[in-house]
Amino acid sequence: MLGEIAELPAEEKIFYAVLVFSWTVYLWEAYLAFRQRRIYRSTMHVPTELGKIMDPETFEKSRLYQLDKSNFGFWSGLYSETEGTLILLLGGIPFLWKMSGIVTARFGLGPEYEISQSLVFLMLATLFSALTGLPWSLYNTFVIEEKHGFNQQTLGFFLKDALKKFAVTQCILLPVTSLLLYIIKIGGDYFFIYAWLFTLIVSLVLVTIYADYIAPLFDKFTPLPEGELKTDIESMAKSISFPLTKIYVVEGSKRSSHSNAYFYGFFKNKRIVLFDTLLEDYSPLNKSGEGESATDTIKPETLTFNSCRLYKQGCSNLEVLAVLGHELGHWKLGHTVKNIVISQMNSFLCFFLFAALIGRKELFLAFGFHDSQPTLIGLMIIFQFIFSPYNELLSFCLTVLSRRFEFQADAFARGMGRSAELYSALIKLNKDNLGFPVADWLFSMWHYSHPPLLERLRALTGPKQD
Repeated sequence: MLGEIAELPAEEKIFYAVLVFSWTVYLWEAYLAFRQRRIYRSTMHVPTELGKIMDPETFEKSRLYQLDKSNFGFWSGLYSETEGTLILLLGGIPFLWKMSGIVTARFGLGPEYEISQSLVFLMLATLFSALTGLPWSLYNTFVIEEKHGFNQQTLGFFLKDALKKFAVTQCILLPVTSLLLYIIKIGGDYFFIYAWLFTLIVSLVLVTIYADYIAPLFDKFTPLPEGELKTDIESMAKSISFPLTKIYVVEGSKRSSHSNAYFYGFFKNKRIVLFDTLLEDYSPLNKSGEGESATDTIKPETLTFNSCRLYKQGCSNLEVLAVLGHELGHWKLGHTVKNIVISQMNSFLCFFLFAALIGRKELFLAFGFHDSQPTLIGLMIIFQFIFSPYNELLSFCLTVLSRRFEFQADAFARGMGRSAELYSALIKLNKDNLGFPVADWLFSMWHYSHPPLLERLRALTGPKQD
């Protein structure tokens, strides 16, 4: 058996190695998901250590929600892996490239117009991906999210949003790709440096303009009204020299009741974005319900699920400030810059290795390209398939680093004197988003970019760490 494998041509070894590794990763992920589903099925009652922070009703809701999500993930993951395997086995990539050539030929463009053919290929590939993924997205939104009370979209809104996303993606993806391919073509021996610099500039521009020009195409952004919350946020930002220029509230409640907050921008032009579902006083989801607003934060040692039941969707102003204290901690501690540096070092390394591998004909032969070696196909083969073991290892390392950063940001908020508020905010956000607080250790280690709830709460109330 080993002798037969050794005698295979290099291109066949590459092809089968890619398939075997892809299925190995899938089976590993499926095993981890199985371990976590076993936790969802077996943990029927609130563990003793969670008794003071989670009531049985919420615990059961979160258990069923996460179980449904996990079951959905199993079937969608199996479909995705099977689809990818069939595309490779049946020669789907060279077939789509050939179809792209037929389309460009209708406009009088021959094989020498490789960039034009590449853009048609990219458009057809993304269209295929959007269409095959649509049923899964519909089921996730209108069955799972709807069943558990998170979906706020109508079918019309969903479809319009999907079309808009596809159109905006094409408007960005096609010109960026064409310029990247052109740079690779004319860049000479050091094209990988120019390609890396180009992608760096594009990523910085997109981060800068996203919330001002792209995100408003999908969601309504309004300035946070004048008042106590805005004044307190500005004071907190000033206290740590955060160059805050604007604070927005995004109407996330149009599509989901999940909540979030983030900041963006470079240099002296930082903006903060708060989801309306995060703000107890602004969330439309509270307008039709009843509940009492928490003007004072309850201390961690006295916070029980009975007191949590009084809270409406979202956080009180003091808790919002604690959440932002955590987010601003990421900035103050340099986490954002460190992530950018790691990302760009990885990008440079990948382009350098791409330059070393792009001339290897066997890579193209392995995926059915016998007569041509298109640059776009080379990018796909090398970045998506050849680098996949490295990508898996890097992803795990970044997950571990992210958890460390989260603990540090929590400690920063604690250092600002907002430990009690962050403690109660984490509990309320976990409840609002139906997070399940019990995790299999291996699943958690591999997947969780944020520490489990209990670990974060213990860190907030335990001895201060450096």
